[in-house]
Amino acid sequence: MKLFESELKVVNIGLESFRQGLNDSGVKNVQAQFKPPLSAETSLFARTAKRAARITRANKKALDRILAARPALVGMGIALDVVPGMRKDLILHAGPPVSWEKMCGPMRGGVMAALMYEGMAKTPGEAARLAASGKIKYAPCHEHGAVGPMAGIVSASMPVFIVKDEAHGNYSYATQNEGLGKVLRYGAYSTEVIERLNWMEKELYPALKSALEFLGRIDLKTMVAQALHMGDEVHNRNRAGTSLFYRAIAPAVIRTCKDPERAAKALDFINGNDHFFLNLSMALSKASLDAGRNVKDSSLVVVMARNGTEFGVQLSGTGGRWFTGPAPVPDALYFPGYSKADANPDIGDSAITETNGLGGFAIAAAPAIVQFVGGSASDAAGYTLAMYGITAGESDSYKIPSLDFRGTPTGIDVIKVAKTGVLPFIDTGVAHKDPGVGQVGAGVLSAPPEPFARAFEHFARSLK
Repeated sequence: MKLFESELKVVNIGLESFRQGLNDSGVKNVQAQFKPPLSAETSLFARTAKRAARITRANKKALDRILAARPALVGMGIALDVVPGMRKDLILHAGPPVSWEKMCGPMRGGVMAALMYEGMAKTPGEAARLAASGKIKYAPCHEHGAVGPMAGIVSASMPVFIVKDEAHGNYSYATQNEGLGKVLRYGAYSTEVIERLNWMEKELYPALKSALEFLGRIDLKTMVAQALHMGDEVHNRNRAGTSLFYRAIAPAVIRTCKDPERAAKALDFINGNDHFFLNLSMALSKASLDAGRNVKDSSLVVVMARNGTEFGVQLSGTGGRWFTGPAPVPDALYFPGYSKADANPDIGDSAITETNGLGGFAIAAAPAIVQFVGGSASDAAGYTLAMYGITAGESDSYKIPSLDFRGTPTGIDVIKVAKTGVLPFIDTGVAHKDPGVGQVGAGVLSAPPEPFARAFEHFARSLK
């Protein structure tokens, strides 16, 4: 009876709009942050619960390998010479497998730019016809040890960074970052795009390659740890990472480049491109996560990637199998003259940073970025805190100052995602849906539920 004599307090578990009547009546209430599980097959949750000890051990093994990774930039080369399985008629792209017929506009634009850059086509129309002819083959970057932002295009002649996990011996590869705006990775293919790519191959690449040969290696893991303390999350904000890379490479460029003007142009390009470090942060994340692959019974996510049509994930314990679902359109701040109606669905391999506990998972370390993608500093902290609920652990190297130097949430557990309904948080750039236009904004989004539901269900059914 005391219940009815005390002040009424309400916990609302349903739609938040249900609280309106309570608020209007002055009734104290709180909104429970409840989301339904991603799978309706309750027997699968029971199945994983019975094997929880074995899964926990497997996840610890995979996470320990990821955290123990020591990614370092050890050199550069031409994709045809160093990327496993690369061929002249092969173009690598971001995300899970996709055919030319199903490619989105910006990915088609990136392929067309690559074919023109390779000298296989002279005009956009000729490039589009060749791309659709069946003479060109396509494959995900991830299936060749590589990663690429946005369209993620890698063709045979492109220079790539070579990153080695010095703890486990595996390698990853990524192209040089072109900058923002009308660039290949956003689907642009104008003359200026091709000219920039040629300059990057003929002048920027040799200057950086010689400098890296002089240095021997650059410790990327330490560089990211420092960048987080300086306000980066190393996905959409790379100002500190780029600055640290510039400090490391500049003296070597000056010492090894025989042409002072070429050295100056190379360093000016890096200095003027705050996103130059992005491709390196992706490659180091790829190298780290690949160390955690192929651990039997592990439910950890080792890839999140988008091709502009589908969003795909891979798990440590399920090999190279892709689990996919429709890619969503980000919530974004758009450049003047553009709106969400112009935006392509989410695209790029850059969510490998979030998979590695960086990017959106570390956005609490980068409060300045919310001015670019929308929101407040408290929102940024909230996004990061939510991610601890779906991860297996915390980084022992990547720390967030505003959270008392707590390690970033690392090791996405597909079981926790499926059980809680909490989806990985990603910050991202936005490409125009039509080829040839380029970037139109930047924003944030939660990963779609379908790939994680499918991955969980397959994983649970496959448990012995």
